[in-house]
Amino acid sequence: MAENLATNGSHVLNVENDKPCSNTNQESSSSFFCVPFMQKVIAEVLGTYFMILTGCGSVVVNLNTENTVSFPGIAIVWGLVVMVLIYSVGHISGAHFNPAVTIAFATTKRFPWKQVPPYIAAQVLGSTFASGTLRLLFNKHQDHFVGTSPSGTPLQSLVIEFIITFYLMFVVSGVATDNRAIGELAGLAVGSTVLLNVLFAGPISGASMNPARSLGPAIVSNHYKNLWIYIVSPILGAVSGALVYNLIRFTDKPLRELTKSGSFLKGACRT
Repeated sequence: MAENLATNGSHVLNVENDKPCSNTNQESSSSFFCVPFMQKVIAEVLGTYFMILTGCGSVVVNLNTENTVSFPGIAIVWGLVVMVLIYSVGHISGAHFNPAVTIAFATTKRFPWKQVPPYIAAQVLGSTFASGTLRLLFNKHQDHFVGTSPSGTPLQSLVIEFIITFYLMFVVSGVATDNRAIGELAGLAVGSTVLLNVLFAGPISGASMNPARSLGPAIVSNHYKNLWIYIVSPILGAVSGALVYNLIRFTDKPLRELTKSGSFLKGACRT
């Protein structure tokens, strides 16, 4: 079983457990560590479904209602839906909803590799179902491709997707794997990061940051041009972001232990 750094239920993005639980453990305050694996997979399907349905749905509605939602509104929708879903099912599956995040956690040994394929399959399935739902609801002249495509050169989008996914995973690593962080604010921090990334990168690359987010609409619309960018770049960015955060994580001890002697605060002031 890979490590779980959260002991108070606050760090929800890297939750995993391979072992069955007793009834006593299931009734304890940390019972989410003992969620059966199939329930985690179902939570990933549902979480990814609602994330794509809401986020991509805001794009479709905006296109069909003369920009009623507006671009800043779309960015806010993406940030809010990620935040809400982290708080809703983070205690069940870890609320990855993103193959790049799952692979990055596995690379840094905070998630078991054997659970990566079913997690990715669940995420792609949820995204595809959501894209199919939007296709059924907004058909004929209302149908629009809600996937991601470069508005500039492919290289430009490749670099931007790497940077914003690096930034996202760096934040996720900080709030979800470091027990000195305020874990209760994980949803707010990650959702805000998504919002910021969509605001400045959306017009250029589509701000996918998530292979499942791009794969689902591509499968439904049979539109695969430049799809490789949104698979390769987010995975590389997420893995790099997680590894770089590990470089600056100098200890796993809680803040209350580090501040007993006052040396931590003095060291922080010197730096």
